[in-house]
Amino acid sequence: MKIKDLRLLLWGVAMTLGVSPAVDAADGKLIATAGLIQVEGSGGGGIVPWATLAGYDTQEQTSASAGVTQVNLRDYRLTTYAAAVSFYDRIEVGVAQQRFDLKSLGGEIKQDIFSAKYRVYGDVIYTSLPQISVGVQHKRLKDEAIANLLGASDTTGTDFFVAATKVHLGAIAGYNAIWNVTARATKANEMGLLGFGGADNDDYELMLEASVGMLLSRNIAVGMEYRTKPDNLGLGESHWRDYFISYIPTKQFNVTLAWADLGKIAGAPEQRGLYVSLSGQLW
Repeated sequence: MKIKDLRLLLWGVAMTLGVSPAVDAADGKLIATAGLIQVEGSGGGGIVPWATLAGYDTQEQTSASAGVTQVNLRDYRLTTYAAAVSFYDRIEVGVAQQRFDLKSLGGEIKQDIFSAKYRVYGDVIYTSLPQISVGVQHKRLKDEAIANLLGASDTTGTDFFVAATKVHLGAIAGYNAIWNVTARATKANEMGLLGFGGADNDDYELMLEASVGMLLSRNIAVGMEYRTKPDNLGLGESHWRDYFISYIPTKQFNVTLAWADLGKIAGAPEQRGLYVSLSGQLW
């Protein structure tokens, strides 16, 4: 699935729902407050979904965003193509395809993800309490052989999460600060790329995820993220972390570079490497 295909898909969704992108082009929010499109296709950071929605739409607007992300590790390479439509600063609907290249073994694992998010309360800037959203990510493996070989219980699964995000203006030496905390109920092994559940555990577990960052200017943000993960297959699945810098010159384009430390994946240790993401608002 390429960016051109994602854009056509977004136009189709918008027209089906009776939305005119040309009329409802969203430009109401401050730049950088929409965040990015994370590696599973939800609005947020890089590896963590946030309470923010993927676009810059206000209560009278709609918006659509798309992006591509690649994480190049020692033995693997993950590429994600993603798109999301946001309606009236309340609901986000997204779709993503992950392609997990087994560089050292050969072959590829593909996974489709369909997501939705609902803003329950607040605004990242204008309310004293954080913005709070609930979300769901439904994942379907298209290549099941490795998951079955490793003993995964299922090759489809659904994650549920609640996220809280807040921007503090001028909080650190005059610079704006942002934080996010996400609680995720999941059975996923390596985000679902190795299936869901396993012999060691086939129940939902509550995993915590967090992001912190600082805006050095209206267009540059730096920070880090941390994501805890279950170990259902008994392979010593690692928690994830990354350290990022994002350049957001316009609402239509942003680029993020990060150093990602994903630890052990499928028994292979020291999976670290460069994270690159290009995304932006289409309307």
